Amino acid sequence: MNFLRGVMGGPSAGPQPSGAETIQKLCDRVASSTLLDDRRDAVRALKSLSKKYRLEVGIHAMEHLIHVLQTDRSDSEIIGYALDTLYNVISNDLEEEEQDDSEEENLPKQVDDLGSQFTEIFIKQQENVTLLLTLVEEFDFHVRWPGVKLLTSLLKQQGPQVQQIILVSPMGVSRLMDLLADSREVIRNDGVLLLQQLTKSNAAIQKIVAFENAFERLLDIITEEGNSDGGIVVEDCLLLLQNLLKNNNSNQNFFKEGSYIQRMKPWFEVGDDNCGWSAQKVTNLHLMLQLVRVLVSPTNPPGATSSCQKAMFHCGLLQQLCTILMATGVPADILTETINTVSEVIRGCQMNQDYFASVNAPSNPPRPAIVVLLMSMVNERQPFVLRCAVLYCFQCFLYKNQKGQGEIVSTLLPSTIDATGNSVSAGQLLCGGLFSTDSLSNWCAAVALAHALQENATLKEQLLRVQLATSIGNPPVSLLQQCTNILSQGDKIDRRGSKVQTRVGLLMLLCTWLSNCSIAVTHFLHNPANVPFLTGQIAENLGEEEQLVQGLCALLLGISIYYNDNSLENYRKEKLKQLIEKRIGRENFIEKLGFISKHELYSRAAQKPQPSFSSPDHMMFDHEFTKLVKELEGVISKAIYKSSEEDKKEEEVKKTLEQHDNIVTHYKKVIREQDQELEELKQRINTLTSQNEQLQATVTQQVSQIQQHKDQYNLLKVQLGKDTQHHNSHSDTFQMNGIQTEEVSKLKEELEEWKNKHELLQGQLREKDSVIEKLKSSQLEIGTTEQSSQTGKSGGLEHNNELQKELEMLRSQIQLQSAEISKLQMENQKLQVMNTTADPVLGDSSTRAANNSELEGRLEQEIKELKSEVKALSEEKESLKQHLDSSSSTVAILQDEKSKLQQEVAESKKEQDDLLVLLADQDQKLSALKIKLKDLGVPVEDEDDIESGDQGDEDEDGDEEEQD
Repeated sequence: MNFLRGVMGGPSAGPQPSGAETIQKLCDRVASSTLLDDRRDAVRALKSLSKKYRLEVGIHAMEHLIHVLQTDRSDSEIIGYALDTLYNVISNDLEEEEQDDSEEENLPKQVDDLGSQFTEIFIKQQENVTLLLTLVEEFDFHVRWPGVKLLTSLLKQQGPQVQQIILVSPMGVSRLMDLLADSREVIRNDGVLLLQQLTKSNAAIQKIVAFENAFERLLDIITEEGNSDGGIVVEDCLLLLQNLLKNNNSNQNFFKEGSYIQRMKPWFEVGDDNCGWSAQKVTNLHLMLQLVRVLVSPTNPPGATSSCQKAMFHCGLLQQLCTILMATGVPADILTETINTVSEVIRGCQMNQDYFASVNAPSNPPRPAIVVLLMSMVNERQPFVLRCAVLYCFQCFLYKNQKGQGEIVSTLLPSTIDATGNSVSAGQLLCGGLFSTDSLSNWCAAVALAHALQENATLKEQLLRVQLATSIGNPPVSLLQQCTNILSQGDKIDRRGSKVQTRVGLLMLLCTWLSNCSIAVTHFLHNPANVPFLTGQIAENLGEEEQLVQGLCALLLGISIYYNDNSLENYRKEKLKQLIEKRIGRENFIEKLGFISKHELYSRAAQKPQPSFSSPDHMMFDHEFTKLVKELEGVISKAIYKSSEEDKKEEEVKKTLEQHDNIVTHYKKVIREQDQELEELKQRINTLTSQNEQLQATVTQQVSQIQQHKDQYNLLKVQLGKDTQHHNSHSDTFQMNGIQTEEVSKLKEELEEWKNKHELLQGQLREKDSVIEKLKSSQLEIGTTEQSSQTGKSGGLEHNNELQKELEMLRSQIQLQSAEISKLQMENQKLQVMNTTADPVLGDSSTRAANNSELEGRLEQEIKELKSEVKALSEEKESLKQHLDSSSSTVAILQDEKSKLQQEVAESKKEQDDLLVLLADQDQKLSALKIKLKDLGVPVEDEDDIESGDQGDEDEDGDEEEQD
């Protein structure tokens, strides 16, 4: 044990062994010791030496340590020492106090090589990684924690290889997900770091981790730690969430559908007191904003981005971000990232863009958030990164937002400018930035104004109306003219920053303005100084910086040719081409035009929509402008080489196409109007048919009522005839006369009602006649239109004719009803006369009352008898029903017993069959054994002898019994 004493610090005599010798002896001890305590002490000693003698321990002890992990799993202490030793060997985290000053330069590279080499040795056998996954499952802290650290270090050194081994290992990822549920914070936090390394650049593992409920667990941890006020654990969780969501459409969709976006809103609930933010809080909030941007990134599929944007609006996340945007005391980098985040949340989403337009800054008086942001953009004192973020926000606000573009341009038009000057509009800020002496403000304002005109020909024409007052006493000039004036005088004006930047910005604005707008091209060419300036710029041999301006001038001149409508005689397409041929040369023109797309800054801007520049000098191109250059470069090159005859043919084709389009639009308009008229006619027909149905229903009702009155009248007539013949019976006469007087009064009232209804029906008929006459006149007018709509309208006329016939039938029916009513009136008068003659014959009603009382008594007695009979019958029925239920239950019991008996009989038959089979088998075996015994020479009795012997025994037994 002398070498152990030397390692552990005990006194020793004689020369001290070297580190390599000690490590070799310890390795031999680990390999050969039979006692667990000896092996444990040796492994502990190796752990203490592993940091100082990393190379020697890694070379000599790695194999023995792996063997310990395989064989001594029952002892958690030795497993923990072995895992710690392997971690020290493989990990590159060295302590600073152990590094010598002379080795500081070369040591990091050697350390990296050592870690990757030892990792490669360890993972060469995939069973080692699988063994490590098994150890990580152990709950013992001294095993699980070093196992997690070792696996994290392996992933850092050889990530893709270890990821692949874990991916193919059964339940490999699921085992590691259990670390997030560990109650010990140290293991849970290191588990988050492990999953960070595991999910890097591996979509398959990212999906497995996401579907293992990682989002729920990570969001719970962030909430427990205090959201943005939490510590470094929140930062680690956010980094892991970014790994899972970035460029992974499946996980993004799962995150949205799981309603996890709604759980992000509390992250951005910042209090009123925003002073004194800690560095960790700034880091956390920065990562949270980046996580929101991952979900709505322009590089994601449009459908997924749009659904996430809508979810963020509906859950109030966008409103919370706008609150941070307008708050005071927010750190500059958080404010910049918030602006970028709001930009991508509203980009291309009309609902979010409308909300952002309505946001006001908390100022007095309140100003729109867009105006406040533009004030920051054109203010040269603001940080460069913040100004870029505001420009990106303005671009995203106008992206596919024609309503927002119109609102921005309208602030520049003469009719909408505030004459009092109390408030500053977005248009005034853009013009101020466009013509300021700061080149960066010029460029930002020009790009912003170009986005307000993007793919909107109407606004390009309206912007030509903008007039600017240059100085007192001078007439106002148009915005287009002022831009060209500044472009031509660019070198003469003193500016802060790059002069090339201002000219590039103005040229991009002019190219966007003139593209696909012939009226703007005409206004541009109307100024005689513009074309000579462009040709002069293109023809000169300038430096490398000016080549970009030459290319943009060539693009602007090419746009003036391609979108020229030849309305100006001196600047027709053919003359401009001849001018290029004489002063520049076609090949030289195409070469200068190609300077744009060959520029390095053009390639950078074409990569993504967000303007990200390392310095203001690199701020040259806009992403949307690069798309315009790609679209127009080839078209302009073809247009320059086209002859006049080809141009004429192309113009003729364009004219014919325009005429065709005009004809198509005209016919579409006519068809649309005819469809509207047909719909109106159909509605009228529907109303008339419904009214007709109502009238028919009323007529049938009236007919039935008239029939009832006829029946009543006939009944009264018969009764009156009987009364005249038997007027001596006073009681009958009184009863009939009472009925007559009541019925006559009812008839009078109903006659009055019929008269009123008759007048109403006649009024309705007159109204329907007027409607039919109007329909006829409208049908005659519509009949003069196109043939395509005649079929539908003729159908409408036929339907109207049918309605008119039905109305004629109604009139005839009503006339018949009026004739019947007049007859009823005549008969009613006759009845009244007869009633007056019968009145004196009325007598006393005492006899009738007595008869009625007797009848009532008899009826009551009969009803009582019937009720008693019914009651007796119902009781008898109930008893019979009970008897039937009891008999049915006994039948059911008997059937059950019968089925059980049948089942038992079947089972007994089956048992008998089985016994017969067994007996047959036994007989076969016995016969076979007898044959074998006979072959061997053993005497065997036959069955007949045995049976006769048995019978003899039975007889003897019988005799003995008789004697007894």
